[in-house]
Amino acid sequence: MSDPQIRDAETADLEAITAIHNDAVLNTTAIWNEEAVTVEDRAAWLAERTGRGYPVIVAVDETGVLGYATFGDWRPHSGYRHTVEHSVYVRDGQRGRGIGKALMIELIHRARSLGKHVMVAAIESSNTGSIIMHKRLDFMQVGRMPQVGTKFDRWLDLTFLQLVLDQRPFPDETK
Repeated sequence: MSDPQIRDAETADLEAITAIHNDAVLNTTAIWNEEAVTVEDRAAWLAERTGRGYPVIVAVDETGVLGYATFGDWRPHSGYRHTVEHSVYVRDGQRGRGIGKALMIELIHRARSLGKHVMVAAIESSNTGSIIMHKRLDFMQVGRMPQVGTKFDRWLDLTFLQLVLDQRPFPDETK
């Protein structure tokens, strides 16, 4: 297999993105939703994300979409406009190959190019693989909230990590 290519997601990728998303919904605690979504739902999500100027990227090789990633507003209030929260999902059977890391490196680059200051990760606390990957990318663990979610008939803890993307001393100062 060749090294995956990272590129912007296209409409043609939506079926694969939906399958990856639904696998995470139905079989993992990476997403705390419990209902699968449709391709139409993901099409609306893609349009909303890209319409707001946020990236949705995919890792692809000759077998198709291996994973996808995006970021968006961390919270809806204007005071948080320099902070984004990201999501990264890798197709079952492809995890542990560096695909998530490759997608993250591109997301970090994209966030910096948009002038964002902080990137937040909210990860289910037992997902040690994702937490370790984020720490290797210089994210710092900044909090843990016990039992704030539930899935598969158990309580879930949420670990927060963050990466400061630039060293601006003031929010609206340009580099």
